[in-house]
Amino acid sequence: MTETIEQEGFAPEFPILYEDNHIIVVMKPQMTACCPDESKDENLLDMVKNYLKVAYKKPGNVYVGLVHRLDRPTGGVMVYAKTSKAAARLTAGMQKGEFEKKYLTVLCGTPSDERGTLCNYLRKNTVNNMVYICTSTEDGAKYAELDYKVLQSKSKYSLVEVRLHTGRTHQIRVQMAGISHPVFGDMRYGGALAQKGKLALWAYSLSFLHPITKERMKFIVSPPQEEAPWKAFDLAEHMEIK
Repeated sequence: MTETIEQEGFAPEFPILYEDNHIIVVMKPQMTACCPDESKDENLLDMVKNYLKVAYKKPGNVYVGLVHRLDRPTGGVMVYAKTSKAAARLTAGMQKGEFEKKYLTVLCGTPSDERGTLCNYLRKNTVNNMVYICTSTEDGAKYAELDYKVLQSKSKYSLVEVRLHTGRTHQIRVQMAGISHPVFGDMRYGGALAQKGKLALWAYSLSFLHPITKERMKFIVSPPQEEAPWKAFDLAEHMEIK
């Protein structure tokens, strides 16, 4: 496959971490939507379709199944399905808790507890596309839970690993802001506490069972180590923490 692409002078617009007949694992660039939305902007799902169409000379429409999502400002690991069978099995696996998603983020300030679990109810306002912490009885309330661990503190910022138990829109951003430690660069939820810059939130580790072989697969991708605020931390050391 690689030789074919090189011979044709074609290169995908995104890094490919793994590919077989059933799935393709890629790195989503920050500020790229993971699938088509109202903006009509270029999106990763269509990029993957175009790559498969050109690389394998596929006629007509190419199937690519969206299994999970990342918010537009968040970069990192994503898996797409290349067949409807793989998509159905991956989706079922996610519902059964077979996916493990870990994020790295740089927070403004350092949480008082080195480790913690945040449990909230969140509701989304579709008019302004904002998510709010709410009570369990409010209309549209959805339960949200995550674990966090402080890996390193530097002056006014901290490098934190987050493991999601639920996958709510803007979940990490809203729950961290809820404890007064917004994500670096998150002007939407951080307000005066946040620092201007690219959102420091990265889906660095994704683990799941292969939909056909049932093999446990794990992929790790580092945030952009040369960029602020990531370059202030020893990412290589901390990404080895299990």
